Amino acid sequence: MISFNRVSKRYPGGFEALRDVTLAIQPGEMVFVTGHSGAGKSTLLKLMAALERPTAGTVLVNGQNVGALRPSAIPFLRRNFGLIFQDHKLLFDRSVYDNVALPLHINGYGRGEAARRVRAALDKVGLLGKERAHPIMLSGGEQQRLAIARAIVHRPAILLADEPTGNLDAAYASDLGELFTSFNQVGVTVIIATHDESFATGLKPRVISLRQGELAPSGGTPV
Repeated sequence: MISFNRVSKRYPGGFEALRDVTLAIQPGEMVFVTGHSGAGKSTLLKLMAALERPTAGTVLVNGQNVGALRPSAIPFLRRNFGLIFQDHKLLFDRSVYDNVALPLHINGYGRGEAARRVRAALDKVGLLGKERAHPIMLSGGEQQRLAIARAIVHRPAILLADEPTGNLDAAYASDLGELFTSFNQVGVTVIIATHDESFATGLKPRVISLRQGELAPSGGTPV
């Protein structure tokens, strides 16, 4: 479970991205975090994965106080997560295969097990035939699929996606929605930050709404 108890986040310079946020996300939920640009959606996801630490309040992930973790413990926490960023963070000097294999090599998987997992992840997102290609040779939608394959290759319990449809047309967005649903159906907790209301409506997730860094009145209620 992920829980926020009166969490605030203030960045250097005084900008308060989140203010007094309290919420809980249960294992296996699909949750969309919605709101205007600058509402605090990305910050909320970053706090979950210890990419940022709260200024006040408590963030718990599976009973661990994320803000109190020692730096050496954070990599172990992040093994629970698959992270999909707005800018993909792909390595353009490496092949599709090598991009997906990188987190497995970092975590010490053997060559054989890594190869099996990489090909399974690429097959899941429809890129198995392009494992030797480089990201620059892929379309925008395919690059997003590659980022998803890398995020799921270690079979995380929680998948965080920050504006995954931001640069995609409606057809690609629909395909991504089906992918996220398939992950959720096998028990993965899926949390997506998006301002794309049509994308959220099509999947019928639970919706948490943010407004100026605070939970909107309807935030956290099912839709």
